[in-house]
Amino acid sequence: MNDRKVLPEVESFLTASPKKMLIDGKWVESLSGNTFPSYDPATEQPLALIYEARKEDVDRAVDAARQAYEHGAWSRMSPAERSKLMMKLADLMEKHAEELAQIESLDNGKPLRAAQSSDVPASIELFRYMAGWATKIEGNTIPFSLASPYRYLAYILKEPIGVVGQIIPWNYPLLMATWKLAPALATGCTIILKPAEQTPLTALRLGELIVEAGFPEGVVNILPGFGETAGAAIANHCGIDKVAFTGSTEVGKSIVRAAVGNLKKLTLELGGKSPNIVFADAELDKAIGEAANAAFINSGQNCCAGSRLFIEKKIYEEFTKAITQQAKELRVGPGFDPNSQIGPLISAQQLQRVSSYVQSGIRQGANVGCGGVRVGEKGYFFAPTLLTNVHAQMKVYQEEIFGPVVCAVPFDSEKEEDLIKMANETIYGLAAGIWTKDISKAHRLAAKIKAGTVWINCYNVDDPALPFGGYKQSGWGREMGHEVLENYLQTKSVCVQL
Repeated sequence: MNDRKVLPEVESFLTASPKKMLIDGKWVESLSGNTFPSYDPATEQPLALIYEARKEDVDRAVDAARQAYEHGAWSRMSPAERSKLMMKLADLMEKHAEELAQIESLDNGKPLRAAQSSDVPASIELFRYMAGWATKIEGNTIPFSLASPYRYLAYILKEPIGVVGQIIPWNYPLLMATWKLAPALATGCTIILKPAEQTPLTALRLGELIVEAGFPEGVVNILPGFGETAGAAIANHCGIDKVAFTGSTEVGKSIVRAAVGNLKKLTLELGGKSPNIVFADAELDKAIGEAANAAFINSGQNCCAGSRLFIEKKIYEEFTKAITQQAKELRVGPGFDPNSQIGPLISAQQLQRVSSYVQSGIRQGANVGCGGVRVGEKGYFFAPTLLTNVHAQMKVYQEEIFGPVVCAVPFDSEKEEDLIKMANETIYGLAAGIWTKDISKAHRLAAKIKAGTVWINCYNVDDPALPFGGYKQSGWGREMGHEVLENYLQTKSVCVQL
């Protein structure tokens, strides 16, 4: 496989093609027999063929998930047994961590060391964290406050919502799969998971580990396919009780419309255009490195990327010069290159999208401090890019680019209300960063910024116990933390006359 040093197990996994879908505990072909390729975005070469799920395959998976939820072994399994299965899966993921990291790097393009040090370990720990919650989902009793000649016992039950459709993106394929699967399994739901068509491979390898761990048939079904067919079928299906989606705001809105049929529950983790605010009194050396990381990590294909960089005027020239130098020094290359810090974009389509946004900015008057161009002739590489002379009417300021592009904007610290207005001047509200030694000012701003996560003197810090999600058009609901469990639970009140 070219000059990549892949594990024999990874080589075997990729060459066992076409890859089948997981339905009712079995690896099966699509009913249509259609397949599609998954490509290595660093080489533009195919990695494997995958059977393509369509509506009829979604129907099969929904039937299997419904049977498992209502009548199968999963329906009779205790919370402690669910927890043990999830822990066993986490142990298997740890045992095969290097395989998962290599498949993730090949399929997504991200640096292998990023998958090894971040994506895979975070996925394992999330399963372990959520496994602990399986035995701690509780209701409570309610004392009656109204006067009555009768006595009542009233209590609340928390029950799984049922059959869940989960649609995940291509930027963090394994991590997004675990963000969805782990809480749903902890609560006792059954699942139809659709990985992105660009990156189905780690989800399929995870499916093999789910089978090996001993999850009952039909509990987890994995259907690679396209949004217009498999994704739409999941969103529309009246046999699905809830859909959890991570992706673009545009597609999220289409899922809202599709869910009307049976008023299925929805959680949506959508786009962002996050402000990252640097004051002159910040620890600048740290802020420079972290601001570059916030903008360019994962090639900028990050929903909470700090893509609007607000810099206090008195340090604006110094800071943008330093960021420009950082960006120029970042090593762009294939994921398996140990020196690579920035991998390729996911596809030719994404490369064209990012390029067109930069050109739009230039036409509207932005200056390119660095980057702004494709790197090389093979692979979907794009140089880390800094734009200056940017204003709020520009597309690059308002719209999510999803590439390694950051807009640097000066602000006057004496006009705090203007800064807050600038930070909130977007349809999104996913995340924000604040860099200052004045902790009172930091807390004051954090309270006024409309975002689901605010990082102070850090960025991109997460933990399984921290809820993550957005305000405004960045979505509905939260991932991670104990709050995510509510996405997959229903509340039932029971009242008994004594």
